[in-house]
Amino acid sequence: MDWGQILNNTAYWLFSPETIAYALAATGLAVHFGYAGLLNFGMAGFMALGAYGYAISILTFGWPWWVGIIVGCLASVVFAIILGIPTLRLRADYLAIVTIAAAEIVRLALTTQLFDEWTNSADGLGGYHAGFRAANPFPEGTYGFGPWTWTADQLWVRVFGAILLAIAVYLVWALMRSPWGRVLKGIREDEDAVRSLGKNVFAYKMQALIIGGIFGALGGVVFALPSAVVPATYTTSLTFFIWTILLLGGAATVFGPVVGSVIFWVIMGFLGNVLPALANSGILPISSVQAGTLRFILVGVALMLIVIFRPQGIFGNKRELTFVK
Repeated sequence: MDWGQILNNTAYWLFSPETIAYALAATGLAVHFGYAGLLNFGMAGFMALGAYGYAISILTFGWPWWVGIIVGCLASVVFAIILGIPTLRLRADYLAIVTIAAAEIVRLALTTQLFDEWTNSADGLGGYHAGFRAANPFPEGTYGFGPWTWTADQLWVRVFGAILLAIAVYLVWALMRSPWGRVLKGIREDEDAVRSLGKNVFAYKMQALIIGGIFGALGGVVFALPSAVVPATYTTSLTFFIWTILLLGGAATVFGPVVGSVIFWVIMGFLGNVLPALANSGILPISSVQAGTLRFILVGVALMLIVIFRPQGIFGNKRELTFVK
């Protein structure tokens, strides 16, 4: 096996657009679950709306790329309101059921021929990169070294994504230190007690759902910047990956989603390279295709072990997690 190539390919994921996009989405999920106690299993829907809002704004309406980002965020706000109005006054498990179903509805709606004029159905959308790349402040050339060597456009995607992620992390840090954040954490712990103090629990939950959804939409935008928007990407497995990242780093933490995303994608990248190589070398008695699928099984087992033995994650505080009480 070529360990040099394997490690080189693995190092790519330390600062990839996918890593940044999932970190953004996990930051939004931290607002939902870690701080507000909302069981959102539909983050894939928020990411899809962000990505499609961005792409459709550019391709169909000819709007600037930055307007497309705003449209994607507004679409996530509408989605959050539609989800929240019928469910946020009920138990958290109702929100979980509604969100996972709603995310699938969004994905299936994007694949139908009914909206083919705007979404291109199952084939997805591409060719919307000109405006964003024209705003690239980096001159043409090659940047970086070793596995972190990028063209100017590739660097611009990463830098822009990192800026959005930094803003999201700062906003979460600032909000959770504010009176609003303290009320939100109080709702997570005992919403009846917070309601008895005269706080509008429904309004706080809706605000948290909207804010986290916007971060998820921004993650969808970053995910779409390097290549294309394809509806098959936004399946329930994407949401489960984001949950794994959140629980790995720490649900009620500011930097946990970022570190969790880096660790998750480095491990996925490593397993995606080393397992097929082991199969091709005859060490694993399976085919290389089966070995590539094996990494998802290992990630599922890892998620179960995290929930059982360290549910608070790397940076989390076990006392802050309502589901381990």
